[in-house]
Amino acid sequence: MGLLERLRKEWFILGIVMVIAVARLEPTVGVKGGPLKPEITITYIAVSAIFFNSGLSLKTELADSRLHATSCVFCSNTNQSCWWK
Repeated sequence: MGLLERLRKEWFILGIVMVIAVARLEPTVGVKGGPLKPEITITYIAVSAIFFNSGLSLKTELADSRLHATSCVFCSNTNQSCWWK
């Protein structure tokens, strides 16, 4: 396996290492109230991106009618339990 092929395969880990290295060199970018506004970006945008990325990696074979029915029943029961006292 060549170096370029290995880098393409491990792009996510490589990206994480690069971001950690940049954060180590310039920590003032991520402080509270700094230019990245971590109180907003980490709370909403980063969490949403993580869940979106996880959803993209799901296999489509798993998305059959049973999975859809299970999620519908769960959401229905959760919503109804919020309304009833």
